[in-house]
Amino acid sequence: MEILLFLSSGLFLGWSLGANDAANVFGTAVGTRMIRFRTAAIVCSVFIVLGATISGAGAAHTLGRLGAVNSLAGSFTVALSAALTTFWMTRLKIPVSTSQAIVGAIIGWNIYSSSVTDTASLTKIMLTWVACPLISALVAVGLFVVVRKAISYFRPHLLELDAGTRLGLLVVGAFGSYSLGANNIANVMGVFLPDNPFSDISVLGLFNLTGTQQLFALGAVAIGVGVFTYSERVMRTVGSGLANISPVPALVIVLAQSITLFLFASEGLEHLLASNGLPTFPLVPVSSSQAVIGAILGLSLFKGAGIRYNVLGGISLGWVATPIAAGILAFFLLFFVDNVFDQQVSRQVQYRIDEVVCEELLRTGVQDEGLNGFMNRTVTNALTLKRDLQESTELNDEQITKILDLAQLGNWKIDPAVIAADIDKHWLTQGQLKALRSISGRQFDHVWQLNKALADASPEWRVKPAATVNKIFNKDLKKKQDYLDRLFKVDPASPESVGPVF
Repeated sequence: MEILLFLSSGLFLGWSLGANDAANVFGTAVGTRMIRFRTAAIVCSVFIVLGATISGAGAAHTLGRLGAVNSLAGSFTVALSAALTTFWMTRLKIPVSTSQAIVGAIIGWNIYSSSVTDTASLTKIMLTWVACPLISALVAVGLFVVVRKAISYFRPHLLELDAGTRLGLLVVGAFGSYSLGANNIANVMGVFLPDNPFSDISVLGLFNLTGTQQLFALGAVAIGVGVFTYSERVMRTVGSGLANISPVPALVIVLAQSITLFLFASEGLEHLLASNGLPTFPLVPVSSSQAVIGAILGLSLFKGAGIRYNVLGGISLGWVATPIAAGILAFFLLFFVDNVFDQQVSRQVQYRIDEVVCEELLRTGVQDEGLNGFMNRTVTNALTLKRDLQESTELNDEQITKILDLAQLGNWKIDPAVIAADIDKHWLTQGQLKALRSISGRQFDHVWQLNKALADASPEWRVKPAATVNKIFNKDLKKKQDYLDRLFKVDPASPESVGPVF
């Protein structure tokens, strides 16, 4: 019951996402009266659940690297902060980004718990906030040119064009809903992955549903409820409030934003591009609001149509305010939950630069005489340690981040009983399983020591040289390492809650 209570904030965030972001899929169709709201809501809900369950895992890992919320109460508070921010914006009829809300809330948790924000992941996410509307605008213009030429070539009757446009809006809306579920479910349930209460199950012996898929399906149902109960008002803002949109351009806009979301969500597309030596799109939760509004603006500018800049200004202000508001709200709610309800919102993490850490740093080419002053000191404040390293060494931010990763302490015990009963023998290769069994019974103070021991035992656990063709292997390997990290990590008996930093 406690787990379900904590998950309730994720369900509220899912409801808020459905209430707000369904407009990005069917807003133009409903706004132009080509599809009834009820029909749009049914199709949207069904395909959001399918997208979240089948393809939702891809974008969740980037949020995990941005900030590893390491307690269930902390995950509850972070999701609640993002949900309240999104709900407030929805009440104002502003189509905001749940991606921005959850990112802001995670950064608020990082500040409260004295955790270091991964600047590389944050930069990648923020760059997609810029790239997403631009890509969507370009795709919309290109599609519009193709569709216009096709109509000119086939010259359909007016009734045929109307019927085809309605069917197209429905089909494209289904694809857009699938992409929305696949990309944005990470915003709803991604922070709960470390404390996922669901385990893998077999459905009638036909297929398996992983714990992650069950968690994402639950969040997707909450999104569907939000679509039915509260999305119509925002649909009409997106569909007719920003610019005057006729049915055919409405179809193009929905398809453009659907393709854009799919580019940033599909692991299958990433595998296809990487296997052919082509650059890939980062699997990052992007803003469907930004995608659809980018498509509307791109098409409106291309056609020379009028844009209501006062509406655009309000939407842009919402995009800027959302992550800031979510971060501030998260910080104060974390303080409230921690001190009033006495719930552990973050687990204490210790760092120690010892001989084995220095040896690994030297092996990877990172060295500085200033590190001698930190030898064998155990600290619990990552921000303070980072600041001290910046002041006492000549290392750059990337090298300091590497030191923090290597110095993080824990207790990993390779329990043979866990290997026999709980390990996923279908995911790991036979060579990887053999290497894991060969280190059975060993314990490690740093997770990188576990990864190094496996790499020494088998080449199948070794990272391949950086190249596009090796990207998929290395990414899959990192997922397996993270899986073993969670599976074999022994939590402290009574961890202390971390207080705020002023």
